[in-house]
Amino acid sequence: MSQLNRRHLLQSLAAAGTVSAIGASEAVAQEGRVAANGRIKQSIAYWCFNAAGERWNLERLCEVARQLGCPSIELIGPEGWDALKKHGLVCAMAPNGMPGAPFMRGLNNRRFHEEVIDRTKKMMDACADARFPNVIAFSGFKWRDPENPKSEEISRTEGADNMVRALRDLAAYAEKKRVTVCVEHLNTRDDSHPMKGHPGYQGDDLDWLAGVIRRVGSERVKLLFDVYHVQIMHGDVIRRLDQCKDLLGHIHVAGNPGRGELDDRQEIQYPPILRKLLDLKYEGYVGQEFIPTRNPLEGLRQAVRLCDV
Repeated sequence: MSQLNRRHLLQSLAAAGTVSAIGASEAVAQEGRVAANGRIKQSIAYWCFNAAGERWNLERLCEVARQLGCPSIELIGPEGWDALKKHGLVCAMAPNGMPGAPFMRGLNNRRFHEEVIDRTKKMMDACADARFPNVIAFSGFKWRDPENPKSEEISRTEGADNMVRALRDLAAYAEKKRVTVCVEHLNTRDDSHPMKGHPGYQGDDLDWLAGVIRRVGSERVKLLFDVYHVQIMHGDVIRRLDQCKDLLGHIHVAGNPGRGELDDRQEIQYPPILRKLLDLKYEGYVGQEFIPTRNPLEGLRQAVRLCDV
């Protein structure tokens, strides 16, 4: 079988969800290391490639990440970290340990402070032991009962005050553990899919969220700047990066509209954005957090290459 035909077969099998971890690795190896420049440290969001229909197990994703030149797989808990370490990878962004949809019950609501703070601190302990850098955090939904949009709303002022109080508690712990808490900005405009938009999320305004983080005043509390979400809520991404340059703790990327691949069917021009990060001397990770709509290996390879400026 010719190399071209063999590569085509492996990619077709991957699209059907039947290629083995070894087969996927061989396909990547034939293409060579994609992140050849390596000036941007790239990470892969585990949940995007472990969703129903894709069924990439962790072992497979670790092998693909290594061969693409991505040093991290993120948003996976300690149960998966032994596999990452075996492959010489890190978890650039750890979950906060909250069950269910963690962005619903957040730091803007005093009702959830005890649980969220306790779980986040336990995750910081695990990160410190593993020498992994970051734990994610969320504002939470604006309703006092996050599952009931008819319940009373938490005002922006109260939500900000509650977040500052909780984040200062977490900051003191984070400074001891040398782990950074990164608060994510999410969009509230896309209601087409539970992971494409989050109607009701209070931290949907980047200026408001940046103001909260600045009030905390700790180098261990930063912003998770998700380009996809910022594009939907604000646009003007490069200027926004400049405005938030002192707060950048982690970056996420995906295509818009649809949170799909970083290809020519979406509106965000990623190379200038990544070059801006280099200009800002950003040293954190850039997480590939798109939802595959086609051959996931092909889409991931394309995205990693595009971000390897």
